[in-house]
Amino acid sequence: MQYHLNGYRSGPPDLQPEHDSPDSASDTVDVLIVGCGPAGLTLAAQLSAFPAIRTLIVDKKPGPLRVGQADGVACRSMEMFEAFGFAHRVRREAYWVNEMAFWKPAPDGSAALVRTGRVQDVEDDLSEQPHTILNQARVHDFYLEHMANSPGRLTPQYNRTLTSLVRDDHADYPVVAQFDVTDAGITTTETVRARYVVGCDGARSTVRQSMGLALHGESARQLWGVMDILATTDFPDIRLKCLIQSASRGSVLIIPREGGYMVRLYIELDTLAGSERASDRKVTPEQLIQKAQSIFSPYRLEVKDVVWWSAYEIGQRVCDRFDDATDADEQPTPRVFIAGDACHTHSPKAGQGMNVSMADAFNLGWKLAAVVQGRATPELLNTYHAERHAKAKELIDFDREMAQRVSASPDQTVFQRYFSKHARYTAGVETRYDASLVVGDGTHQFLASGLVVGKRFHSAPVVRLADAKLMQLGHVLEADGRWRIIVFAGENDTGQAGEPVSQLLHDLESRATSPLIRYTPVGNDIDSVIDVRAVFQAQHRSLVFETMPTLLRPQKGRFGLIDYEKIFCADTGGQNIYALRGIDTARGATVLVRPDHTVANILPLANTGEVEAFFACFMLEPESGAEPDGAYAP
Repeated sequence: MQYHLNGYRSGPPDLQPEHDSPDSASDTVDVLIVGCGPAGLTLAAQLSAFPAIRTLIVDKKPGPLRVGQADGVACRSMEMFEAFGFAHRVRREAYWVNEMAFWKPAPDGSAALVRTGRVQDVEDDLSEQPHTILNQARVHDFYLEHMANSPGRLTPQYNRTLTSLVRDDHADYPVVAQFDVTDAGITTTETVRARYVVGCDGARSTVRQSMGLALHGESARQLWGVMDILATTDFPDIRLKCLIQSASRGSVLIIPREGGYMVRLYIELDTLAGSERASDRKVTPEQLIQKAQSIFSPYRLEVKDVVWWSAYEIGQRVCDRFDDATDADEQPTPRVFIAGDACHTHSPKAGQGMNVSMADAFNLGWKLAAVVQGRATPELLNTYHAERHAKAKELIDFDREMAQRVSASPDQTVFQRYFSKHARYTAGVETRYDASLVVGDGTHQFLASGLVVGKRFHSAPVVRLADAKLMQLGHVLEADGRWRIIVFAGENDTGQAGEPVSQLLHDLESRATSPLIRYTPVGNDIDSVIDVRAVFQAQHRSLVFETMPTLLRPQKGRFGLIDYEKIFCADTGGQNIYALRGIDTARGATVLVRPDHTVANILPLANTGEVEAFFACFMLEPESGAEPDGAYAP
């Protein structure tokens, strides 16, 4: 990580210099976030990087989550955590899912259970990050700490229950929210006006109801129990992710938990009848234990402590819209959005709930920041519904099939093939957005076939030129709202004058029509809005740093210090990013990467005009005389 740019400061580098920012308790805010679940905290963590954006996040609970709920963290979510700076902490604490085992009744008709197979959970080179298991409350803790360390020192306000949300014609703050605020047993009313509101308030979302929207879908009518336990057992695969399908007593999905001792069991119960709900069954922990023991039999399961438990029915539902824009509007400009369980619900079997909720917010956060700061047109916000609604419908279909297969009769050969085939989806890396305002049409995809336009930037190892550090290129993609232009040099290009990379970067640094010149506020560092990096094919010891284009060694901050961390080499002595990601070694490529790590476009090195045209579709020039905003200052 980089710090000390604007002067030495002692203490932990994650604690950013505090900026004066508007009072988050003010009755007018730029962005109001309702709900402190994974979606709300992901969104708040992104916006906390911008002290000039007045962000308020509230929750009806009395304080942070402490135990239970989701636990699976997909590889893609781990990549996102890397951008926030706490993936290493999750890796240290979490259980790593490496393999999955499958068990079923012995074919001889005896009472025995037999293992039918073990498969690799995450295929090679799927991600540099592991699939992990960690209590959702700990994920919340990391987000809260990130927010508290941000320049604006953002913290949630609890004990606030949303009672009303109305959109009026106020020019600056068109959304009015009313809350019941409880303090020391006394309830008062509070009114907040906001430019934008995001409902991250769960399946019974008040924000969604205020929009006149509802979740649509069907329940599978299947009752399941879940419990986190400390137990002793002679079952040999208790520390593997594992599916046990019995002949007649249902199924158990085993998810080992962090810490080496705790384990989570998803336990199949009975089918619900008619209009019956999970709460009608009055399930108890004792019932769950007894059911689990029957499925584990003839293996012994002795539960010593139930840390957390719940009972639920499987259902897949999705909302028609994820914002308040309507087709009847001539120029729909959404002001209210929903994310996470507020707009889609599904079973826990595929491990997607928390992950998809965070992905919703990660998609929306940078767009809100850009529009609020006046850096992008409001039309950018329409892409949130278009992109995430399509992904939610895909998830519902996948989740329905996964839940059915888990509960089906034990033809595990078929299920194992299904699991292996769809592992990329459950890892969160298969999401692909269609062409839009901020996703190109893939005309030049052939220049980098493994960096797919519309999908997440797939990291690979490189060597940083200045200090010979072997690292992952994707780890330069921080959650700071910046776009990236990553230039992959063609063969024999060493970045010197007259060569293609040098010519492209000279144009980006000097042409009046360049997006770096047009959209960077006067007085800001040249990389504060669009960050340019380059990868060369030559071995790092053969390149000359001091004669590289100045855009790759810019002087920044109040002291004009040189940034040495923008140039990389593909020759690692082992894996090569050009080969791994299908990058044309002869011609190279220019890769545009959105702030949410989505590959926005692949363009030829020689075509600066296409780079300019892409950004011109949605970005706005800063107002004349605007002060430097200091949004990005490591």
